[in-house]
Amino acid sequence: MIIKNLENKIKLVIIVTSCVIVGCVIISVSSIMAATNMVIDSQKKIYVLDGNVPILVSRTTMDETIDVEARSHIEMFHHFFFTLAPDDKYIKYTMQKAMYLVDETGLAQYNTLKEKGFYNNIMGTSAVFSIFCDSINMDMEKMEFTYYGRQRIERRTSILSRELVTAGQLKRVPRTDNNPHGLLIVNWRTLLNKDIEQRTKNSY
Repeated sequence: MIIKNLENKIKLVIIVTSCVIVGCVIISVSSIMAATNMVIDSQKKIYVLDGNVPILVSRTTMDETIDVEARSHIEMFHHFFFTLAPDDKYIKYTMQKAMYLVDETGLAQYNTLKEKGFYNNIMGTSAVFSIFCDSINMDMEKMEFTYYGRQRIERRTSILSRELVTAGQLKRVPRTDNNPHGLLIVNWRTLLNKDIEQRTKNSY
């Protein structure tokens, strides 16, 4: 009888001990998971100073902002490539900025224009080129785009407006200071570049 009671007590101790151990494991795992989630959530939130006032903002992943970043990248490239002034240093500067955003197809177009004396002609005629984006059609699944814009070319005696349509694809690359969006335009080509209006400047 004493032996049976002893066996029952041992079994009870084993059961209680097992339950305590399992409970401790569950509590420990739950605590670790909760702490990890809290750390992850805290890393998504950062403070930005607006003057002396801290503002809490949430970080987002590139997948959440890819459409906006893609459009901004495309518009930025076209701004650098097609905004020109009669200043060789300025042209060199904008072309260097543009080449960080595009693959060798952009460099090929630049070299073609350079060989034809396009940039020398800008300086010789004191022409000022400006680009205005009308719209950008995006296919995010294929990472393809079509850019629609208007170029304004102002010379001493006239102002010429041109319609510009280009196309290409986007490829993800590491973010850098020179490529903040982490995207690269590839297979870039000009589909349309034609005059739409020319008017004579008023002379006083």
